[in-house]
Amino acid sequence: MGFAKNDVEKILSELDGGVKMVALVAPSFIVDFGYPSLLNRLSGLGFDKAVELTFGAKMINREYHKKLKNSKELVIASPCPGIVQTILNKYPQYKKNLILVDSPLVATAKICRKYYPEHKFVFISPCDFKKMEVEACKYIDYVIDYDQLRALFVKRHVKAKCSKGCLLFDKFYNDYTKIYPLSGGLGKTAHLKGVIKEEEVLVVDGIKNVMKFLNKPDPKIRFLDVLFCEGGCIGGPHVSKKLSLEKRRKKVFKYLEKSRDEDIPEDRKGLIDKAKGLKFGGKVWFDK
Repeated sequence: MGFAKNDVEKILSELDGGVKMVALVAPSFIVDFGYPSLLNRLSGLGFDKAVELTFGAKMINREYHKKLKNSKELVIASPCPGIVQTILNKYPQYKKNLILVDSPLVATAKICRKYYPEHKFVFISPCDFKKMEVEACKYIDYVIDYDQLRALFVKRHVKAKCSKGCLLFDKFYNDYTKIYPLSGGLGKTAHLKGVIKEEEVLVVDGIKNVMKFLNKPDPKIRFLDVLFCEGGCIGGPHVSKKLSLEKRRKKVFKYLEKSRDEDIPEDRKGLIDKAKGLKFGGKVWFDK
């Protein structure tokens, strides 16, 4: 069964029916929504829990580390479904170079299903390509984008005040991977020093620039760290364009710095043992 482009009414129906739901939140949210006020607003809608994708990003970084260490061919990062779709549709010769590792979204959903088996899962997305990924993912039930979430807050009269005190993300907290939505965020957080030479890594954002490389690849490059949108996920179609890309980047870094000062209880931290028994590499959504 596929997923509709707009799951707002389905989500509201589930929430009104008392279904326990987890909001899966990409760290690019900080461009459009305040922190921690977003968590209060999600709670106001009826979400039982909210989990940021940062721990999932940490776990897939470990997979990239292993794969790059053992690969001599070009490896293309695959967290961005826009990049994956472009390669499948226009550059099928590069399909073999796409790394067979889950995205932070899928990895986080797998982890959450282990701990919240009775819940349903809603991804809050900065773009439409991630909606396509959700359609192919059995771990996520619904998806809405930032524009639809804003409309949902208006419809239910949920304001941005911290009326319940300042909430924290539930479990699986990780700080340094909060820069994942930025161009090059994967490579900067994957601890690749000693695994691959700096001159063998190329960071490219914006699909025109990516296609330029694919049309005329540099044989020295072993790792292509790429995102479809200019600037990365902060340039997604459902991310507010009121701020310049540079100001959006600054918001992400400010959010990162603020998070490092937070006192996070041990049971909320994204510790590797919490993903024990789960696999994040191998068969992935686009490998058909």
